[in-house]
Amino acid sequence: MRSGTTLLQRILDAHPELAVTTDADFIVRVPGVERGTDPAVTPELVDWVVARRRAPARAKPGGRLRSLELDGAVIRDAATRTATWSELVGALYDAVAERRRKPHAGQKTPVYAGHIPLLHELFPWAKVIHLLRDGRDVTLSMLDWASDGRLAHHTLWREEPVALCALRWRMRVERARRDGQALPAGSYLELGYENLVRAPEATANRLCDLLRLPFRPEMLRFHEGAHDRVRGLSAKDAWRPPTVGVRDWRADLAPRDVELFEALAGDLLTELGYPRAYDSISPEITETAERCLAIHRPRR
Repeated sequence: MRSGTTLLQRILDAHPELAVTTDADFIVRVPGVERGTDPAVTPELVDWVVARRRAPARAKPGGRLRSLELDGAVIRDAATRTATWSELVGALYDAVAERRRKPHAGQKTPVYAGHIPLLHELFPWAKVIHLLRDGRDVTLSMLDWASDGRLAHHTLWREEPVALCALRWRMRVERARRDGQALPAGSYLELGYENLVRAPEATANRLCDLLRLPFRPEMLRFHEGAHDRVRGLSAKDAWRPPTVGVRDWRADLAPRDVELFEALAGDLLTELGYPRAYDSISPEITETAERCLAIHRPRR
């Protein structure tokens, strides 16, 4: 959730043995999938997958898989060799790896942080990497991401957008940590975004240890040859190397907003090792935080 996952994806995708696609949330969106159920591959299911192949980035309802860059013929061929949804998904990622001439494949999809138990049931061998970032910096990213009004339907967004960011960050991080830490040993890794940009080689080695792959220096050269010298682009669009200070809540988030965020999620910041700006919260912000909680709880 606006936590720097694109940087992580590019580092992993640059490994010569690993192809990592971007957001493709179709796995948990297919009709009939839920915990305890691995749907059978039927003509209707295959048609659904093929239709999702060209779904726009914000397609609703349903998921998207356009980043896999697989045509309908490849999907239908994979379906003839599989009996269940998990087998079909595995065959699709085998096709991604084959197309990229790499032995392994994976994907970066932040929404899957809310579906870890289901994904583990479907793919018990899969590795889960949970990228954590200071929620105040995540808030800056969310404010920018939602500036087009995509969260305008939320009452709390219209009244106190920083409060909605804080509560969403807290809810999603706590859920993913709870579910991830319940996985078998060696299946889940929590990784700090700040460590990724400050010590990229050491962090990349940790990633490789989890994935049982050798560290390769190409991982940290993912940006070479890209348009990293084009001015006016965001760090994501400019394909910059790991860069400290791309977003800095200390400079860019108003003091009142920092205090409100910490009133709503400061204890989680502390738990994750992020220093707080406020040792105590003022009565005014405490009252505002309580009002925001009352507005937000019905939606949780």
